[in-house]
Amino acid sequence: MSVTFSALGVPEYLSKVLVASGIEAAFPIQEATLPSTLAGGDVLGRGQTGSGKTLAFSLPLVARLADRPQRRKARFPRALIMAPTRELATQIAKTVDPLAKAAGLRTTVIYGGVAQSRQEKAMNEGVDIVIACPGRLDDLIKQKVVDLSQLEISVLDEADHMADMGFLPVVRRIMDRMPTGIQHMLFSATLDNGVDKVVKRYLSNPTIHSVDAPKAAVNTMEHHVFVIGNDDKKDLIRVLAQGTARRIMFMRTKHHAKKMALTLSKAGVPAVDLHGNLSQNARDRNLAAFASGEAKVLVATDVAARGVHVDGVELVVHVDPPAEHKAYTHRSGRTARAGSDGTVVTICTPDQQGDVSTLLKQAGLKVPFEKVNLNSPVVAKVVGEVAEPVAYVAPVQQKRNPAKSKPAGEGAGRGGRGQRPARGAKPAAEAQGRGGERRRTERDGASQGERPARSARGANSDRPARGARGANAERPSSPSRSPRTGGRNAAGGATGGRSRGPRRASSPAGRGN
Repeated sequence: MSVTFSALGVPEYLSKVLVASGIEAAFPIQEATLPSTLAGGDVLGRGQTGSGKTLAFSLPLVARLADRPQRRKARFPRALIMAPTRELATQIAKTVDPLAKAAGLRTTVIYGGVAQSRQEKAMNEGVDIVIACPGRLDDLIKQKVVDLSQLEISVLDEADHMADMGFLPVVRRIMDRMPTGIQHMLFSATLDNGVDKVVKRYLSNPTIHSVDAPKAAVNTMEHHVFVIGNDDKKDLIRVLAQGTARRIMFMRTKHHAKKMALTLSKAGVPAVDLHGNLSQNARDRNLAAFASGEAKVLVATDVAARGVHVDGVELVVHVDPPAEHKAYTHRSGRTARAGSDGTVVTICTPDQQGDVSTLLKQAGLKVPFEKVNLNSPVVAKVVGEVAEPVAYVAPVQQKRNPAKSKPAGEGAGRGGRGQRPARGAKPAAEAQGRGGERRRTERDGASQGERPARSARGANSDRPARGARGANAERPSSPSRSPRTGGRNAAGGATGGRSRGPRRASSPAGRGN
């Protein structure tokens, strides 16, 4: 029988927020942890991805802060939630924000990849709850933008992923700045790679709640391994992408993710990419397109394996099988979330069968290998209803700022040596030297169109058109030039300067000495 949140001790005003969002009964991990966390005890929660861990720590955190209202202080948050990735931090914020608003609490999100000015402003205005990635948070602590000395509650989510990414030293440094005796909640699928040491160091007599096996094998979804030759793999990917519902396709590299998203879009399947080479704004924009249904397919690297929660993802495709079983678990966990159904397909070429077999065994799964072609019934079953193709529209290229562009005839200045007009082709006032606009010099009553002696003008003044001389060709001598005894064209050439070719026989003798 399902247990309501009110029966577990969650305040009524928070239960109403959950009911308004369609959540009426607690999941197992919430049912197991809420009595302990609401009482202020330290908790170690272990559960598979998509099991409802975010609400398991968000509800007691908000409820306990609201029970002891305090005046906000600039730079001093009362609660901290740490997550390994920007996507997960953003996802947590979406769950926490409506609960905090109902309790009259203020939140902010801190992560790298964006300007920190907004984050500084939020901290200076005072916040109750900070949701942060450890890297940027550590920077702001060092800059004294954030001070954890008055923290009351600490949450560490996806601790095992923190360890996999090498964040634990930074996490320990941050947690060392927290007051002793505060409430700690740590959630992790496993306790390896140093997570157990964090538990022993910071949690005090924690209540341990494990709602599934430590390896958190993904056993709530339908799994397939499609074996197909390399020549037909791309066509199979396109066929699997053609369904009407959302699907996520995982690639091993950023380059291939970007390329595959473009290939699918041109084939009539609206797709966006998600990987580490994208700016935060681009990530947010692509995720929004995927969540709204504008894009049906998200092609991603493992950056999306955790923290990306979009309702209605019916299919996850491992286009490139992951390197280890934990990545398989978390990739696959983007579907069949919160009790819904989902399907996972691993595309396997004949030479990959041994590695994929080992991978699935480590994940605790027994999945038959199915040799398929594009017309196999099992492929059609997985695809389901085929969506109508959508005409590809190329993204609008941002126009270059005309103010920063130079006409083809002008010199390239500091950036390079573009094509230059013939000597005398434009007034001297138009020429640009390295230091800015060059002053015109009139010599011996010369008109504006004439040029001064070389020693009297900048090094980047106009030269003969590049088409009239080779890249290293000689320059015509000018009777108005004074002999030079130094500079970059002096004997031996300036160190690091480019060769100008052999000197003319008629050059002044002073140049050769």
